[in-house]
Amino acid sequence: QVQLVESGGGLVQDGGSLRLYCAASGRAFSTYAMGWFRQAPGKEREFVAAIRWRDGNTYYADPLKGRFTISRDNVKNTLYLQMNSLKPEDTAVYYCAIQYYVGTYAYSDQRNYDYWGQGTQVTVSS
Repeated sequence: QVQLVESGGGLVQDGGSLRLYCAASGRAFSTYAMGWFRQAPGKEREFVAAIRWRDGNTYYADPLKGRFTISRDNVKNTLYLQMNSLKPEDTAVYYCAIQYYVGTYAYSDQRNYDYWGQGTQVTVSS
């Protein structure tokens, strides 16, 4: 059984930083990509960033480029999201997701992903 567990969320002030973690277990091979998505209250879940596992190529939602950085540790099967210069509008539940096979859709498309974590809350106060 694949399990994704996010951590690192919390309350931070406007302009602060947080680092999110996503630990994957249950299937440690054939990961094609992993991604971060977020869902703010009253809004649909949206793409944040993704990383292709074999070569580390990264993909970001355009508005978040330069503030967020996705990375991974292949040995630890862990995904990271470094978030800097946080704004109140970044407040959301952040989810990690894993994709095992080459997808039909773009990395930003949720339909590519096979398993999801339970999410971690990030709250940015003004």
